[in-house]
Amino acid sequence: MTEKEKMLKGEYYNALDEELTNERIYIQKMMRKYNKTYPKQIKRRTKLLTKMIGKFEDSICIMPPVYFDYGRNTYIGKNFYANYDCIFLDVNKITIGDNVLLGPRVCLFTATHPLDAEERKSGLEYGKPITIGNDVWIGGNTVINPGVTIGDNVVIGSGSVVTKDIPSGVIACGNPCKIIRENKRMTEINDSINSLLL
Repeated sequence: MTEKEKMLKGEYYNALDEELTNERIYIQKMMRKYNKTYPKQIKRRTKLLTKMIGKFEDSICIMPPVYFDYGRNTYIGKNFYANYDCIFLDVNKITIGDNVLLGPRVCLFTATHPLDAEERKSGLEYGKPITIGNDVWIGGNTVINPGVTIGDNVVIGSGSVVTKDIPSGVIACGNPCKIIRENKRMTEINDSINSLLL
């Protein structure tokens, strides 16, 4: 098994592997070009994103500067917006649904390291995937930690550190991020649908 295959399976891998190093150099070149684009260069930005990101649908807007570890391990749905200075450490898969908004300086970290100091000295690391559902708004300066899943119709308050999964239909914030209340609009929609089905 290659180091890249180990990385994508969430196993310990050597990040200094030649294939992975070359992929990081490639995305760094692409990011440099993307981050130097001008506001009216929409077509150029879209063309560069096709060379950077694993997959994205229509209506994507990522404000530069933006930073990726690999780019190709990030998959984005329709109608996506990321404000300035977002970071995608995509050593493992980042999957983002439709109608998602990221505030400035949102960080999605799939990368992690061994807790044991001796193991860390070996240089080995690993990653856990991040999944974000549909209709999610994540406030600025929020950190999404490795292995986290965020459901549909969720609002995450700015400055949050999300260490555990967040279910659908809630508003959550804090460090560590905790559910504050249900997202009432989602509840109203679900109640309306249920009343029609009964």
